[in-house]
Amino acid sequence: MRMRFDGWIAGLGTATGTRLVLGHWPDSPFGPVSDVMIEQADGHRVLLAPTEELGRFVADTYAFDEVRVVPVAVNRAGPAWTVTAGPLTLRFTTGGRGALGRLLRAVPPPLARHPLWVQLIDRPARLLQRVRTYGTAGNGRREWYAVRDLHRITAATAALDGVDLGPLTDVDPPVRFGFGSTPRSPALARVTTTVRS
Repeated sequence: MRMRFDGWIAGLGTATGTRLVLGHWPDSPFGPVSDVMIEQADGHRVLLAPTEELGRFVADTYAFDEVRVVPVAVNRAGPAWTVTAGPLTLRFTTGGRGALGRLLRAVPPPLARHPLWVQLIDRPARLLQRVRTYGTAGNGRREWYAVRDLHRITAATAALDGVDLGPLTDVDPPVRFGFGSTPRSPALARVTTTVRS
């Protein structure tokens, strides 16, 4: 069985050492949904999901120390994104696409989503961006990320439980939710994620 999520993934770091990964999925098996994965400086990993059903699926696919079911809302106005997810507020702004983003956009979407193509670009992605595009997820699932565009995140503010997380930084160290991380530099990726049971 294949489950496909089509939308965006944003990954960014903060000066306090907290790293944030937003998944915004207008098209998914759970309807239009968004979730946020948080890894704090001490390594504590939290999932913020809008429903128990989505929370269970994501927690069975990735690794978390805590799952919270909270309202998650994402608003986009051009390059400006605003996210509210229970104890988290996040605002970020995207910039232009670099050479890699232009290259990704040149790949026809049917090819970009094909598992053989995704496996082919996995090694270059590891070397160039410190990410993986194909691998084994939790509970024996296979997962692949068909990335079709990439924009820099140029500015961000975030607060967790009312505490300011500080200025935007790289995603360093890499997040440890699953087999892959996000690019080291803060980025927004247009992506189709497929999970096969």
